Amino acid sequence: MRARLQAWIEFLGDQFWLRPALIVLGCLALAQVAVWLETAQVAGYDTSSPHANWGYSGGAEGARALLSAVASSTIGVAGTTFSITIAALTLASNQMGPRLLRNFVRDARNQVVLGIFLGTFAYALMVLRTVRTVQENPFVPHLAISGAIALALVSLATLVWFVHHIATSINVETVIDSVHGDLCDAVEAHTRDEADVQAPAEALRGGPIAAAEGGYLQVVDVDGLADWSHEHGTVLRLRARPGDYVPAGFPVAFLSAGVEDANKIIARALTFGRRPAALQDLEYSIRQLVEIAVRALSPGINDPMTAGSVLDHLGDALCRIAPRHLLTGAVVREGRVVLIHPVTDYDGLCDVMFHLIRQNATGSVHVLARLLDVLARVAEVERLTDRLATLLRHADLALAAARRDVTEPRDLADVEVRHARFLGVLEGRLAG
Repeated sequence: MRARLQAWIEFLGDQFWLRPALIVLGCLALAQVAVWLETAQVAGYDTSSPHANWGYSGGAEGARALLSAVASSTIGVAGTTFSITIAALTLASNQMGPRLLRNFVRDARNQVVLGIFLGTFAYALMVLRTVRTVQENPFVPHLAISGAIALALVSLATLVWFVHHIATSINVETVIDSVHGDLCDAVEAHTRDEADVQAPAEALRGGPIAAAEGGYLQVVDVDGLADWSHEHGTVLRLRARPGDYVPAGFPVAFLSAGVEDANKIIARALTFGRRPAALQDLEYSIRQLVEIAVRALSPGINDPMTAGSVLDHLGDALCRIAPRHLLTGAVVREGRVVLIHPVTDYDGLCDVMFHLIRQNATGSVHVLARLLDVLARVAEVERLTDRLATLLRHADLALAAARRDVTEPRDLADVEVRHARFLGVLEGRLAG
């Protein structure tokens, strides 16, 4: 249940309209309250008071003109804001990949800016409808109109800030740093200080359980499935992990013994969607960073510096993983393994990080040399022999790519020097 709730919250975060809608509703309520306070004479406004200069102290005609100006200008600026956002999304899609659009759509600051402009427009309209002239039983809600002036000033400051925010948010280094922050959070959530119990290797002989619906597996209620399997004395093995695409009817799990309504229970614990989600997928942010690097290495962009920056951030993630243990996928209840679910291992992480970048860095000495430098830094902090072997495999692949594609002897010699430096670090770690 908790996992499904987290998936729902993750889904709501992707809805660009949600925060603006909430802000508009808040401004509508604020307008009603401000008008009611003055109607009920709870907050009477004395225009003769010296403090009246801080707010609106004019008549009905001036109030209507002021509110009309605030409403028309803010809805126009809201349209401009939306256009700027769309332009930023288009630029990000072309230069950094369409999957990065999710980060811009989920940006709460963009949503709040649009909500402020639309909320000010809605506030001004709600107050405008209450203004009456002498011929209409005169009523001028001075307090509410002063609130409209304050919201207009807030909108003005928001517009200046929004232009600055958009200009900085589409910078590729800012995007890389933002995705890297998500990756660091995922590393913290999907690693442990102590090693988990190893999952048994033997396959279960029970009947398969097919997926009732297809799509990307987004969330798995691991605790719920483990408790259910323990309650019925069975062992459940899942065959898909968050981020995998599961076709409809695919046997997504095996159960060691038949249990009534097992299909419904397992279907309720698995959340599918039209696209991958970052909630339980450690590789999600890695794939986003790799996509930025691959786009940068395309002939149309040809920006190896960006690819090198991505490699630096990926190396930082591996250094954060070095003192910790990855999940094994085995869930224990009362000393017995009751659930086995596939997880990402160290080999898989490194493959996702480096394969596509190396394969697209054909002949790029800068990228291959930076890859070897990153691997050497990670090897200096890594303490597990099997992980060092994985780093050596990727270093050898980088050297082989250089020998195959780099034609300039001095450039090739530079890559070979970096590889020799990596081997020196590796030997020192193994000897220590």
